[in-house]
Amino acid sequence: MSTEWWTRAVEARGIRFVGHHGLAGFGDGNQLLRQGDHLYVGHMRRTGTSVLDVSDPERPELVWQQPAPANTHSHKVQIGDGLLIVNHEQLPEDHGPGTGARGAHSAGIQIYDIATNPAEPRPVGFMGIGGKGVHRLWYTGGPYAYLSGQAEGFRERMLTVADLSEPSAPRALGRWWVPGLWAAGGEEPTWPEGTAFGMHHATVHGSRAYAGLLDAGIGIIDISDPSSLRLVSRLTWEGDWGGFAHTVLCLPERRLLAVTQEQTEPDCTGPARYVRLVDASDEEHLQPLGILPEPQGDYCTRGGRFGPHNLHENPLGVVREDRLYVTYFNAGLRVYDIEDASNPREVAWYVPEPPPGQGACQINDVFVDDTFIYITDRINGGVWVLQEG
Repeated sequence: MSTEWWTRAVEARGIRFVGHHGLAGFGDGNQLLRQGDHLYVGHMRRTGTSVLDVSDPERPELVWQQPAPANTHSHKVQIGDGLLIVNHEQLPEDHGPGTGARGAHSAGIQIYDIATNPAEPRPVGFMGIGGKGVHRLWYTGGPYAYLSGQAEGFRERMLTVADLSEPSAPRALGRWWVPGLWAAGGEEPTWPEGTAFGMHHATVHGSRAYAGLLDAGIGIIDISDPSSLRLVSRLTWEGDWGGFAHTVLCLPERRLLAVTQEQTEPDCTGPARYVRLVDASDEEHLQPLGILPEPQGDYCTRGGRFGPHNLHENPLGVVREDRLYVTYFNAGLRVYDIEDASNPREVAWYVPEPPPGQGACQINDVFVDDTFIYITDRINGGVWVLQEG
């Protein structure tokens, strides 16, 4: 029986280890998606994008790895209609050793063909937006992708619709931003100093984009006309709610929204942040419902961040509206039963042992298919394959 560190869990309930890959020593994983036998993984730092063959989930195999351009990271991946889309964003200075250098960077999205050979993405197009570039995106096929990026002349990120009907020549269509972000256009911020108003990213269902707007709360945006986007409604919580709304996931059959607030500070030194449920039965008048239970333990003293980051966003994988799969940094992966939205319950978790020299895991993103769960560590841990039961 193997005793390697990656096979061991610090804590686990209802989830077991299946497999692991260290990504050839570049274990700084971020967003990941599976299609067929292949798992596409973005990296936090300069490694760029990796492809794993997971046809044998106990022994994933690295089949392709593409570095990001200089001074750039491409930590997000999206898949649809035989295309792989990755972001290009200026590499933040705090993303690990060797990331402080500044210079020319790539800013936009890179489009790859994966229909021809899923194990070897082939570049077919690029769309630039200038500025710092694209942070996150949503694409599940069809003509349009929805980009969150900070273009030239803007204080923070906005939503941009990209027309990919001709992948070799993508073009920008409509844009929407929080008023006050367009510095080059003379707009002035109206929010308190020390807060961040802008677009983290949007998930899409039908004619609506559901956006995390950082300290501005959440918003629903009408995207029925991709060249003219319109805000439908916005929700902020009263009092000191913690800010930094990251992901908003629509659960359409239940007319609910699940919201994560990303924890950005280590060792519980920042404001407490949560996973929240919102009643969206009247989309123009969103109503807060409650907060999911926090993991219990000594997480504030383990090192690194403790709090929510992202959740399984449903495209390509299993679609469930009664469960949420949430990454919680040093508290690992948490699974919540929300069948009764008024009484959400934590029902399973998996906190992997970190690699040697890393004080605690920092589980960053999650993808769930009909059999397995895949998670990444944002520092050096790589990718785990897990299974419920």
